[in-house]
Amino acid sequence: MESKLKRYSPFLLTIALVILDQISKAIVIRSIPLGTIKTRLFGDFIWIVHVRNTGMAFSLAADSPIALRVLILILVPTALMVAIAYAIIKKPSMLTPCQRWFAAGIMGGGIGTLIDRVFRFDEGVVDFVSIKLYGFLGMDRWPTFNVSDSCVVVFVILMMLSMLISMVKERKEGK
Repeated sequence: MESKLKRYSPFLLTIALVILDQISKAIVIRSIPLGTIKTRLFGDFIWIVHVRNTGMAFSLAADSPIALRVLILILVPTALMVAIAYAIIKKPSMLTPCQRWFAAGIMGGGIGTLIDRVFRFDEGVVDFVSIKLYGFLGMDRWPTFNVSDSCVVVFVILMMLSMLISMVKERKEGK
């Protein structure tokens, strides 16, 4: 049986990412007026801005009725965070040790966004990084994002790569 310390240690990453996300958003709120660009990096490639998003990725569901927004922006993601935590704690054999850390990273990003969605429901999630796309995918700029968004994307990619590598490894071993 795995030690409790080993089982719960991925949550240190979750906590660290939530703290980093919330500190970065507090800095943006205090130092950048809403709707303005504070800094432009590498010419016009990266902007540090202060915008809000009352929806989810790409502002989806931003104009939906409140009950639907609560369901898809708060209740469903909360259930997903609980399911991930359950997998890490109660079903550790489902994931490799590395995958448990990736899942904890996904949780860190998810919780960071949930905090905004609950405590800034009407104002929206604080976003502050805008990347120029030069017309790629038909967009001049990628939708503005934050630390928690980055965590979810990076750790989901790492999780998928890890699962793919595990599948390839199992096939080679004939399992």
